[in-house]
Amino acid sequence: MAIVNATINGRQFRLACEDGQEDHLQALARNLDGRVNELRGKFGEIGDTRLTVMAALTIADELAEMSKRLRRLEEEVTALQDARVVASDRAKEAQTAVVNAFNSAAERIEGLTKKLNGSIGSSVALG
Repeated sequence: MAIVNATINGRQFRLACEDGQEDHLQALARNLDGRVNELRGKFGEIGDTRLTVMAALTIADELAEMSKRLRRLEEEVTALQDARVVASDRAKEAQTAVVNAFNSAAERIEGLTKKLNGSIGSSVALG
């Protein structure tokens, strides 16, 4: 387990994280510190705890919005996958219909060729 020293709202915090996650944790701490400083710039000195809570609520709000967006995107992906399956099934049906139409046309042409060959006689053969 790694230990990271992070500064948030002017205070040093010693935080533990998994090995290899130190840079990520530092980035998260810098983000939170930036939000606290931004809120301080907007609202002035309204108390460290209040600024931290407001920053946390801002992050929670963004997370909630991203969760909603993710659910909508997952629903869209599911709908697109369903539409792809339907389109694939329709394409297979169309392909089968085309193959059947060609086979039917070929059978008719063969039948016509046999009739023509029979009516012309054995001296001239078509096909």
